[in-house]
Amino acid sequence: MSPMKDWLPSNHEALYDLATITVKYMLTSGNRDRMGLAITTPQGEWFDTEFAQKLTDFRTAFNDWKDPAERTQIKTEHLKNTEAILRVVYRKLYTGFLKESPLVTDEDLVAMGLPARTSGRVPAPVATTYPDYDIDSGTIRRLGIHFYDQGKKKTKAKPKGQHGAEIRWAILDAPPTEIEELVHSSFDTHTPLILEFNESQRGKNVYFCLRWENTRGEKGPWSEIISAIVP
Repeated sequence: MSPMKDWLPSNHEALYDLATITVKYMLTSGNRDRMGLAITTPQGEWFDTEFAQKLTDFRTAFNDWKDPAERTQIKTEHLKNTEAILRVVYRKLYTGFLKESPLVTDEDLVAMGLPARTSGRVPAPVATTYPDYDIDSGTIRRLGIHFYDQGKKKTKAKPKGQHGAEIRWAILDAPPTEIEELVHSSFDTHTPLILEFNESQRGKNVYFCLRWENTRGEKGPWSEIISAIVP
């Protein structure tokens, strides 16, 4: 399967999280210059004027849209438009610069949340297990999801080839009957995965489930849906 078809998340929240991971790594400890995207290069200029600007537009639209109480049809359409533009330049960043550059290692790509090159390599397997997890509710307005592979609590290790865990969640009045009712999505490469809530959401039931995602963006099975109370 071609990474170009599936490595970008399909929802707003997960795309926001992935872009945050990518940019954070690129701008840490001189990684950007080392990977051939220094400000003084044509590629670096493109990164600033195209990718970074389109990402800023998307982030602004996302933060304006994310509060359900303030959400409007106009804000939703604006978010969709900025997301569509970001997806185009995100793919160009990966395929046009990072994936083909000899200065960028597979370890760099994986650390940025992007698929590693598959040429001459054994493709990362699709997970057949799901994440088990413990819930830390010791901090108000926050839940910490400590995840590990199914039945392997002592090791805390991810399955081979898995980049991280996706969580789907929602605050609901009654238990969901379908995973699609869990309308929010987040992703993390390292445990714990943190969910933040508003003061008005304290005491409410949040339902969630997790699944593994490998370095090519392929998903494993979902865990069971469980609930916790927002502290």
